[in-house]
Amino acid sequence: MFDNLSHQLLRTLRNIRGRGRLSEDNIKDALHEVRVALLEADVALQVVRDFVSHVKEKALGQEINKSLTPGQEFIKIVRAELVNAMGNENSILHLAVNPPAVVLMAGLQGAGKTTSVAKLAKYLHEKKKKKILVVSADIYRPAAIVQLKILVENVGVDFFPSNSGQKPIDIVNQALIHAKLKLYDVLIVDTAGRLHVDEAMMAEIIDIYTVLKPVEILFVVDAMTGQDAANSAKIFNQALPLTGVILTKVDSDARGGAAFSIRHITGKPIKFIGVGEKTDALEPFYPDRLVGRILGMGDVLSLIEDLDSKLDHVKSEKLTSKLKKGDRFDLTDFLDQLKQLRSIGGIASMMSKLPGLSQLPDNVRLRMDDTILERMEVIINSMTIKERSNPNIIKNSRKHRIAIGSGMKIQEVNRLLKQFDDMQRLMKKVKNGGMLKMMRNIKGMMPPGFPGC
Repeated sequence: MFDNLSHQLLRTLRNIRGRGRLSEDNIKDALHEVRVALLEADVALQVVRDFVSHVKEKALGQEINKSLTPGQEFIKIVRAELVNAMGNENSILHLAVNPPAVVLMAGLQGAGKTTSVAKLAKYLHEKKKKKILVVSADIYRPAAIVQLKILVENVGVDFFPSNSGQKPIDIVNQALIHAKLKLYDVLIVDTAGRLHVDEAMMAEIIDIYTVLKPVEILFVVDAMTGQDAANSAKIFNQALPLTGVILTKVDSDARGGAAFSIRHITGKPIKFIGVGEKTDALEPFYPDRLVGRILGMGDVLSLIEDLDSKLDHVKSEKLTSKLKKGDRFDLTDFLDQLKQLRSIGGIASMMSKLPGLSQLPDNVRLRMDDTILERMEVIINSMTIKERSNPNIIKNSRKHRIAIGSGMKIQEVNRLLKQFDDMQRLMKKVKNGGMLKMMRNIKGMMPPGFPGC
């Protein structure tokens, strides 16, 4: 995520980090490189101009903190301005109204709007414990109604039926009445998408807005369209009072221009980001955490939240209890840990949130992907129950059989056994809290005010 921007900014900031003092000349060189990095990331030109102007003004007039070098002070200013450009802090949904709180979802076709509706429904149902009703007013694409029905039912949320023969106004009216009668906390309304913003689309959604009086109007936009995403949100905002934006496909966007441009161009906050295709791949947007990841400072808080919400706590407690009793950590336990690591997004997701790991050389980072986890699982699955519970018996003949059974080389079996041995030693050190305690310990070692902590 935002790899290109991250690499260029880190290179620029490394060049200035060792300077003994900040002068207008070396700031000028650094800011030119920052400007180029932002423009190549498809950040809107006016946003870049304002950003560079603010950094220059603050850097030249800033009294250097005695605990920081001038280069570190410059990095601190750049970080603060990057956060400021994206909105400073997370902007929550305002649902504290007489139920049902109506959330109106809008967006262009192909932006991931329908999927985002299901993701938001799951988030509010599971994380906020809300009773949710979802309805589709997209009568122009019958498949959209069926798609949304399947998605929301799979996440355990109620769906109000509609069909292409109805009028959108009638659909939302009936859904609102039903939501009131059945005491739903939130009604999420999916509206029709178009290939571009047109008069018919705007007239229809304005009518829906007038009838529903939603407390939240969220515009769903594709991060990969760059500053065009911000421009389409601006046009939409001129017709309706948007309350926020959901930025989708952030995991596929190596540039990051949309995230930096939307707040400046529309004046509206990004409230959520879509970081994958699964229905749990929706995260509240925290500008400071994202900037920490872009600048290689990590995002330990988000990683801890992932561990809290996605780890199988029953299995974790069983493992903790087992280790406390003095029982050995075996390969079956190791397999469970590998599966749990994949459940929180895998190696790539964890690396992006740990301080410093994003700055590893490209040839190292490219080798650390989720295929490693998959290959390790295949090898363990090729072992007998006896071998998993007592890895010490796995000698040459057994290694040969496991390699053939898993389609791997003996060297890969040896590598897995070495990694298991390392994991065994690590689990002894964190046996009273497992992976979650280990991450909290990392957080505790960070200096006060460290980004992401």
